Amino acid sequence: MAARKILVLFGSQTGTAQDTAERIGREAKRRHFQCKVEALDSYNVAELIHEPLVVFVCATTGQGDPPDNMKNFWRFLFRKSLPPTSLCQMDYAVLGLGDSSYPKFNFIAKKLHKRLQQLGGSPLLLAALGDDQHDLGPDAVIDPWLSDLWGKILAFYPLPPGLRVIGPDVVLPPKFTFQFLEEGASEGEPCGQEEAFRDAPSELRPFPARMVSNRRVTAESHFQDVRLIAFDVAGSGIEYAAGDVVMIQPHNSPEEVQLFCSLLRLDPEQRFVLRPTESGTSLPAHLPQPCSIRHLVSHYLDIACVPRRSFFELLADFSPNELEREKLQEFSSAQGQEELYAYCNRPRRTTLEVLCDFPHTTCAIPSDYLLDLIPRIRPRAFSIASSMLAHPNRIEILLAVVRYKTSLSKPRRGLCSTWLASLEPQNDAARVPLWVKKGGLKFPASPDTPAVMIGPGTGVAPFRAAIQERVAQSQKGNYLFFGCRQKAKDFYCHAEWEAFAQKGFLTFFVAFSRDQEEKVYVQHRIRENGELVWDLVSRGGAHIYLAGNAKQMPEAVAEALKSVFQSSGGLSAPEAEEYFTDLERARRFQAETWS
Repeated sequence: MAARKILVLFGSQTGTAQDTAERIGREAKRRHFQCKVEALDSYNVAELIHEPLVVFVCATTGQGDPPDNMKNFWRFLFRKSLPPTSLCQMDYAVLGLGDSSYPKFNFIAKKLHKRLQQLGGSPLLLAALGDDQHDLGPDAVIDPWLSDLWGKILAFYPLPPGLRVIGPDVVLPPKFTFQFLEEGASEGEPCGQEEAFRDAPSELRPFPARMVSNRRVTAESHFQDVRLIAFDVAGSGIEYAAGDVVMIQPHNSPEEVQLFCSLLRLDPEQRFVLRPTESGTSLPAHLPQPCSIRHLVSHYLDIACVPRRSFFELLADFSPNELEREKLQEFSSAQGQEELYAYCNRPRRTTLEVLCDFPHTTCAIPSDYLLDLIPRIRPRAFSIASSMLAHPNRIEILLAVVRYKTSLSKPRRGLCSTWLASLEPQNDAARVPLWVKKGGLKFPASPDTPAVMIGPGTGVAPFRAAIQERVAQSQKGNYLFFGCRQKAKDFYCHAEWEAFAQKGFLTFFVAFSRDQEEKVYVQHRIRENGELVWDLVSRGGAHIYLAGNAKQMPEAVAEALKSVFQSSGGLSAPEAEEYFTDLERARRFQAETWS
């Protein structure tokens, strides 16, 4: 009989695809499969030709882009040199996670499914296209699709004689066990001191940067608190260019760490080492060994995230209280998803708040299951808003502090933005773990190429970096379209724009959406200046850049540009569409958007 082996590979940006991949891994183990769950870029892609059965779970990000942890795999898979029989021995299934409010809904899953088929793979099912916009979220598609998938897989790989599917009443073993150490055991936590970085800092080895300024750039009366924050990266070996991104690893607040430890009756000072329960399982790379409970909870466990369905499923297994157990089981059932959405997702209730609501269950959670129950705190990405040419050894970011109300009495706060906004630059001990990654925006190498930059709100951050960089190189031909609500309240960096304009380095246009009765946005300013935009693009060879919120704005800007190509360039609607597509293809139109 064929080896009963499944590989589950995921490409995940926010953690949903990883959570779904791990769910498939658990279901595989209940069906007695040997199963490995891995991020696509952690997997040796050359081994794919030997895999008999693979389930791919992948999200689509931004404007139809692959998640960061599958970008290398994506490039490899689309090599033209790969023979069409490369994957002829592989049965596969693709599960996509997307949001139908974006134009390129589940683009990566659709393209992956097609490419695997081109390379000789045999699809077990049509690709599943999970949708965040569905009332029940992606599970509305995932649940029935997985049921069909296991039916297909078990037809090819029946259960071994005498074995049955392990039922939900049996708790699967944890990934790791905690071995608690005697008092006085040495601490493996990384020290906070700066050291000479031989290699550039990375996710596994971030640089502990000192915050040197933390300035609010919106009026005190404005509803949103936006900060311009600067970090000192001297001695880090970090180098970056305009368009690059700084990754920041946030921490949980000391008050929440203390509450979590008291709810679970954990001693924050207790030290432990982790032991994998299965051979071949790697230890979490981001945790020191040995480690204290305090470090685990403050730096690793995401107790501020909104928990997923799998959290309730596992929590129900530990509950000694009948009422709490019934509620948790309901939340983790297919039928209880509307109620779970109303309790958890809609009001954005955090993991810590849920644990407070189920006190009898919480104090019964075995520490061995903490890493199965609660995901890792993910690093946050920020467009760098400064140039090394203007500010050597500095990284600056433009940060909107996330704070909003839901039906819960306590306002919701963004973990990273709240933490950063709370730090005092005067406190020398406050360090921010960070590293730099290449961004999606590439600015023209030629000093004669004009750059048209469209950045409403905090979308202006990468353009501040680009303008500073280009001005430092005496490059003119910089055009900025900026949008905000009111001139007096959220016109970021206006003094800087004015100074560059006076020196002849910048031409800028601003849309203040709330300073008059009719709302005015960047797309209106583009239309108003259509002759200039068309002249820059058609005769000047300009590159156009767009950054900001990914909802309606990118589409509205694209429509405005196409309308300019018609009104000022004399193109027909289909020609304008084609012209825009050609600009995208030639990387003369680039967008970096976020939700």
